[in-house]
Amino acid sequence: MVITWLSWAMRRWGRMAKFLSLFSLCLLLAVSCTPSQQTNTPNSGAVNTPAGDGRITVGTTQKPRTLDPADGYELASLGLVFNMSDRLYTYEPGSTEIKPQLATALPKVSADGLTYTIPIREGVVFHDDTPFNAKAMEFSIQRFIENKGKPSFLLADTIASVKATRDYELTIKLKKPFAAFPSLLAFSGVCPVSPKAYEIGAGKFKPNIFISTGPYKLAQYGTDSLRFDVFDKYWGEKPANNGINVQIQTSPVNLFNAFRTGAVDVAYLSLQPDQIRSLEAGAKKGDWQAITAQGSVVSYMVLNRNQKPLDKIEVRSAIASLINRPLLNERVLFSQADPLYSMIPTTFNVSQPLFKDKYGDGNFEQAQKSLIAAGFSKENPAKIQIWYPSSSPTRSLAAQTLKSLADTKMDGILQLEVNTVEGATFFKKISEGLYPAALLDWYPDFLDPDNYVQPFLACEKGSVAKGCENGGSQTQGSFYYSEAMNKLIDQQRKEQNPEARKKIFADIQNQVLTDVPYVPLWQNKDYVFAQKGVSNVNLDPTQNLIYKTIKK
Repeated sequence: MVITWLSWAMRRWGRMAKFLSLFSLCLLLAVSCTPSQQTNTPNSGAVNTPAGDGRITVGTTQKPRTLDPADGYELASLGLVFNMSDRLYTYEPGSTEIKPQLATALPKVSADGLTYTIPIREGVVFHDDTPFNAKAMEFSIQRFIENKGKPSFLLADTIASVKATRDYELTIKLKKPFAAFPSLLAFSGVCPVSPKAYEIGAGKFKPNIFISTGPYKLAQYGTDSLRFDVFDKYWGEKPANNGINVQIQTSPVNLFNAFRTGAVDVAYLSLQPDQIRSLEAGAKKGDWQAITAQGSVVSYMVLNRNQKPLDKIEVRSAIASLINRPLLNERVLFSQADPLYSMIPTTFNVSQPLFKDKYGDGNFEQAQKSLIAAGFSKENPAKIQIWYPSSSPTRSLAAQTLKSLADTKMDGILQLEVNTVEGATFFKKISEGLYPAALLDWYPDFLDPDNYVQPFLACEKGSVAKGCENGGSQTQGSFYYSEAMNKLIDQQRKEQNPEARKKIFADIQNQVLTDVPYVPLWQNKDYVFAQKGVSNVNLDPTQNLIYKTIKK
């Protein structure tokens, strides 16, 4: 996939800006209808339905900006789109392995890795009774690309052409080989939409309607509530409930209270760490249920190799040795995350905890030796600024904890200075190389190890002397450049054999261990709380709460 890096950066950080006020929350969490029935009720109140009607009430603080899948790029939008639609491929709960959904089998891939032929399911209709076929899927993918919404680059930079080669056969040609392409097709926004209800054209979005093929159709869309009704012509297994009422709370406190009083059946995204801890205690007493799942969001420290003294590998290695992940997890995260020792999370079987083996946690003696080898001492300490977005209290506490470690454990050889700046400025300036070190997190676009490697380490233009001048590592603020790494990334993208690809990812992780452009910190957990009597509450690996399995 060839990424236009400025475009990619603007869209990626545009998405992340939506999360800035929730950085400390989301990281710690577990994280279609007929036109006559569909209404936009911007001033409607919360949906109230009688008890025992078989409907599930889901409480959240996540307010969607749009329901148009060609423009949605935030959790609030994508979680709703996910539940009202199907994709060609999807995930089993708790697994990153894809399976066919509207496709009937995995793609047939040409020998050069450029052409994907996908068999399409028959007997499927849209919420407006329009038949679904390969032509409708072609329309939807073209619309995703050509309407130029926030996530459009995901396919625009990847796909050369898409065509319905038969009534129920789709052929997609790529610009470059990309072994993770089927995982990209599982992205929530790459779902079919009715050709009768939508149109192709830059900016031609319909944010207040949703007409797809999924198990629910949109019956009501208001500013503080949504109503999903069961689609009686759904091709697959019908939902275990009679519909979903989504209540959008104005704050975590309101969500917390709504759940404790039984006003909502399920609470998900977003609760404060202390609220999560309180609800977990209640669950242990049998008051309700707590469901946790391994998340796919990772937190890390970026080290700018173009800023002194981080231009020296010994200094970057010292920072890696200083980090004490168990301490961060306990003091900062209330043990609501898992220590992370690779930039690839443990969600994937290719992840290797190499940072634990080489640098450990709070290995202060090793950190001091590295700094002394680089020429630093008490009289000539290494001075490093750590930056983070001001809307993130979690990162504030993490930065202060790291500073305290340096002050008390490094015998004056290392001095850390903590700085903060407003979020939009932070994400604009980091790609300009303003910050020596920074604390960040990463929400994956699709579930494949590539999405934790290529956006961080690839560099289209650069040199060993100047670092990365254009590419992923420049966008992320490390300015890392390695021709060997570029070759490894290209190799794993071309490699279709899983075992061979796994070996390449091992080589990539070893290279990161040696060069230390980033230091992995923690991997989030997703938390969901459900009332007693509610069952089959599941999350998919992309943080989406799966509505159709919930019953009471």
